[in-house]
Amino acid sequence: MTLENTGLVLEGGGMRGVFTGGILEFFMDNNIHFPYIVGVSAGACNAASYVSRQPGRNKAITVEYANHPDYISYKRLFRSGELFNMDLIFEQIPNKENPFDYYRFFQSKQKFYVGVTDCRTGETVYYEKTEIKEEFNKVLRASSSLPFVAPVVTYKNRILLDGGISDPIPVKQSIKAGNEKHIIILTQCRGYVKKPAKRGMWYFSRKYKQYQGLVNVVKERSTVYNETLATVDKLEQEGKAFVFRPLNLQNVSRTERRKDRLEALYNHGYKQAAERLDELKHFLQL
Repeated sequence: MTLENTGLVLEGGGMRGVFTGGILEFFMDNNIHFPYIVGVSAGACNAASYVSRQPGRNKAITVEYANHPDYISYKRLFRSGELFNMDLIFEQIPNKENPFDYYRFFQSKQKFYVGVTDCRTGETVYYEKTEIKEEFNKVLRASSSLPFVAPVVTYKNRILLDGGISDPIPVKQSIKAGNEKHIIILTQCRGYVKKPAKRGMWYFSRKYKQYQGLVNVVKERSTVYNETLATVDKLEQEGKAFVFRPLNLQNVSRTERRKDRLEALYNHGYKQAAERLDELKHFLQL
């Protein structure tokens, strides 16, 4: 089942992204595939295994690896400024431990855009999978690299960090692409409002003083996020968006390591997609 003129929009959220993974697993199990996908950070990571048609892989590389001693390490953060082991996640796992199906991924006719933040300008840059090819993992890594807990990534003369910094819910990119309907997967519950990052902003500005564009978007991040949520609500009310949100985050944090909590949130995503299937079909006029 492939649906024309419909965009799949995926928010980030670190380990809360297992909710998205559960929904995409249900989509794969039921042969629901969208022609256009745009994601940032964890949303983009989950989308990769969805496009490559690898059921079970998202759960295997997030929930099952969560308590791996090298997956998340505060010792490594203090030693080298990297909380998540990015080499493990974006090189060792996809190329050795749980192979990613690059052939099927790049053969897919689905358009898949990964969003990253240009640190110099503060703009969001979107790369389509066929543009990056052998550099795909590098761009995906950049899209998942948050300030303070991951180093910047250099790609094509750009200095990049997490795409969710500048465009946390990339629905405007889906609109820009000409999609008439949008399936949006959020990783925060209804009613969530992002608060301004006041405390510690002085230190952020000092640490990243060479990247004024990044500093500016971080200062405005809460405003952009909340305005985007308002856009999502408006589209939903107008019948142009179908929105999945967790009803309960199962106490999962952005850096969660407890497998029981992660599995509960993953299952919550799968179950919600199953329970709303008829509603989704009605929205898509199937």
